[in-house]
Amino acid sequence: MAVRRVAVIGAGMSGAACAQALSQRGIAVDMFERGRTGGGRMSSPTVHERRVDLGAAYLTAKDESFAALVDDWVRRGLARPWTDTFDVVSPSGRDVTSGPVRYAAAHGLRSLVKDLLPDEVCYDSQTGSMNVLDHDAVVLAMPDPQAARLIPDAFEWVDYEPVIAVAAGWTERCWDVSDAAFVNDDPDISFIADDGARRGDGAPVLVVHTTADRARRHLDRPDDAVAPVLNAARRLLGVAAEPMYAHVHRWTFAKPVGTHGDDAYGLLPGDRPVGVCGDAWCPSGAPRVESAWLSGRRLAGAIADVLS
Repeated sequence: MAVRRVAVIGAGMSGAACAQALSQRGIAVDMFERGRTGGGRMSSPTVHERRVDLGAAYLTAKDESFAALVDDWVRRGLARPWTDTFDVVSPSGRDVTSGPVRYAAAHGLRSLVKDLLPDEVCYDSQTGSMNVLDHDAVVLAMPDPQAARLIPDAFEWVDYEPVIAVAAGWTERCWDVSDAAFVNDDPDISFIADDGARRGDGAPVLVVHTTADRARRHLDRPDDAVAPVLNAARRLLGVAAEPMYAHVHRWTFAKPVGTHGDDAYGLLPGDRPVGVCGDAWCPSGAPRVESAWLSGRRLAGAIADVLS
């Protein structure tokens, strides 16, 4: 019997998890990614000779299978427990909140995705139509608005909010946040991370995520978001010194504003099944890195069953 072949479009966490699980079932995978490297929204580009996490801020592990993977990353030095306590900043003052352990990565969160990716990925690959693919099945591992461009009427798609991330570096740490802060009821920013604490190298670098409203104003010219973001950081954290540099990244589809309910993935049957996976497909009800991984794994199992 000929080996079945599946095209996975998107080299983020859900696509990497799906490709790995398909390979474990003996199915050949061809992966296509529109960017120059993998990672998706777990982006960790090099900014001033240092990796900076500009996408997902951290990951948590509740599901037993995902927790086992995270434990393996920790054992191999790829991931590290970061903190279970964040500050909360709001107009009414400062507080702290505790929750599950948040994990970070010494080489940036992108390194965790790349640990799961196939050896060969077709980067810089724009797939405007699935008709150019001759595979036995196709996986769209991407945010809903991007998947909807390829299969418009297949599902009830979930909207996504934008975020602009600003990374700024100083000569020394000059803010009163130990690890990170959720920012409530601010017009400009929603989250602040001390990237030196997160990465574990102590670098005086902040990564600030805008609110969706602030991001929408600057999607065409994201550099214009730097000034209001830094002004907000000064206002909220008392940062007086000017940064040595600021780097901006636009996420047009950063966060799902809803979910697909109890569905862990989308799958269109037929002669060539088409599946969709990602963080919005999360029966747990909370889009996060873990839900993207679970969605990809579960879709892979369903496709492998169909192809067998």
